[in-house]
Amino acid sequence: MWIALLIILAIALALAVALYFQMKASHKQTAEQQQLLNDYQQRVDEQQKLLNDYRALEKNFDNVGEGYEQALEAFENMQKEQEQSKQTIASLEKRCGELQDRCTRNDEAQMKAHEVIGKSLAAMRDIAKTTADGKLLSLIGAISDLEDVEGKFAINRTDNILVAQVADEAIAISGIDKISYLKFEKQVDPVAAATMLSTNLVKAVRALTHLLDNALKFTSEGAVTLKVAVDMDKMQAIYTVEDTGSGIDAEETEHIFEPYVKLNQFFDGQGIGLTVARSIARRLDGDVVLDTTFEGPGSRFVLTLPI
Repeated sequence: MWIALLIILAIALALAVALYFQMKASHKQTAEQQQLLNDYQQRVDEQQKLLNDYRALEKNFDNVGEGYEQALEAFENMQKEQEQSKQTIASLEKRCGELQDRCTRNDEAQMKAHEVIGKSLAAMRDIAKTTADGKLLSLIGAISDLEDVEGKFAINRTDNILVAQVADEAIAISGIDKISYLKFEKQVDPVAAATMLSTNLVKAVRALTHLLDNALKFTSEGAVTLKVAVDMDKMQAIYTVEDTGSGIDAEETEHIFEPYVKLNQFFDGQGIGLTVARSIARRLDGDVVLDTTFEGPGSRFVLTLPI
């Protein structure tokens, strides 16, 4: 009986050992399968990531392709616009060239006409001086003024004279020294009396005459003073016309030099005297200004000419 029991126990023990190793082998196989499953899932995740990256790249590529097409279309449009611009510029350049040629021809024609008129006026001026015809001289001056309002052409400085000669001739033409209702005084600096001036005598006299006429027009009583001086540092002849007339408001300082401006409509004239005076002075490389520092009464104009 004990033998049978031992046999049964041995068999049970053998079965238990066999079952243990079988379960151990099963657990190992399960672990291996789980590892394989994990590895497979990792590969699936990696493939999914690669797929997502691919789709993102594909989308970016589509966007890049679309952007490239848009850029290509914009470039083609820009080329068309550049071509149109080139054609427009070429047309404008051609037109500008034609206009420039026409303007050049017009300028040459105007220059020739200006020379003819100048020579005619000079001849008439000589006749008027010879015959002492004041009315003719006045008419010649009025015609000359119309050309000098715009001041298109340069004035040649071909006369070498004394600085005081411009003042003397301007006084004679204006007749301001013969006006009975006001006092006229000429003050010539000794240095100015001995200094030579390179200018255009007729035009310089005309500019100063307008300043004297302006002073005479707006001074019903009192005095007009013409001062002649030189500034050797600036190499300038300076003609200063002071009057005790109605004066000029500060806001009119530049307005009075515009053509056809008349501050008082009751006086004769076309309102171009100061315009002509400045136009002539500047084309002689000088200037005419209203001295706003003058305390008055009246006004002070200053004509400067290069020596």
